[in-house]
Amino acid sequence: MTERIAADTLAGRPGQSETPPRARRRRYILPFALVLPIVLYEGILVVYPIIQGIYGSFTRIELASKTRPEWVGLDNYERMFSDPAFWKVIQTTLLFTALVIIVALTIGLLTALLFNRPFRFRPAARGMLMMPWAIPEVPTVMIFIWILSPQFGVVNILARMLPGVDQNPQWLFVPELAMGWMVLISSWKAFPFYSLVILAALQAIPQELYEAGRVDGANRLQLFWNITFPGIGSTLELLVVLAAIFSFKQFTIIFLMTGGGPSGTTETIVIRIFNTAFRFYDYSYATALGVAGFVVSLIVALIFILMQARRTQDAY
Repeated sequence: MTERIAADTLAGRPGQSETPPRARRRRYILPFALVLPIVLYEGILVVYPIIQGIYGSFTRIELASKTRPEWVGLDNYERMFSDPAFWKVIQTTLLFTALVIIVALTIGLLTALLFNRPFRFRPAARGMLMMPWAIPEVPTVMIFIWILSPQFGVVNILARMLPGVDQNPQWLFVPELAMGWMVLISSWKAFPFYSLVILAALQAIPQELYEAGRVDGANRLQLFWNITFPGIGSTLELLVVLAAIFSFKQFTIIFLMTGGGPSGTTETIVIRIFNTAFRFYDYSYATALGVAGFVVSLIVALIFILMQARRTQDAY
């Protein structure tokens, strides 16, 4: 029987071992069937709202009126680029984003280096490290509102112990202090995730490289600069992009803590979009602001893609 099937196959005649057409059709359709739910999800919940938002930025939307949105072309964008408040919001957003990237990644790197070293109760310490990241944002805001309370806040009790401080500081009502606390709270919330990713990258570096460096007489700083830092370089690049995107669209902490105040000091682009749409009911201008924020995020992502492509080319 086997010899007959082999002879039929060599002669070009269909034998019993040939895959039936229905089975071949199933194998061809299966990959597309598996991808279809993701495509539908992205298309309906991501791509379509983006297209609608871009289209809405070129119209005038009146929710109180039953008429269709009126096409106004670039009027919303001309208004946006000529608005000094818009550029102030962009400056505030970029400042907040840059500070969060620096503070959160620095703390994440230092804690990752610490937890990469063996010590007693390290698993328990790693679990406690992830607690800030695991706590939802609303309870986090409630905790820090209690900590920064002018009447009974823990920070005020500590500040009153310092020489020259005889009154309770109004942490969230002074512009410079409010921005600093928004950066610290956002960094405290985000750094455990960055620390965990950096720790995984550190543990992937071969220990033989460190042993060879010690044999050559390298000190700890030289080992870090020549082995550790290049080993986690691509991970740090990715985390910089993620931190930029996460902090750029940070809303809950800022909105619940200050609402963008005092005097617009902590008003980032997402806070401005919310206030424009749901406080002033200017939906057309809010969509234009949303498109501007989307473009900035897209530029950040494209920069990371170009950096990764250049790194891949250099590797080959």
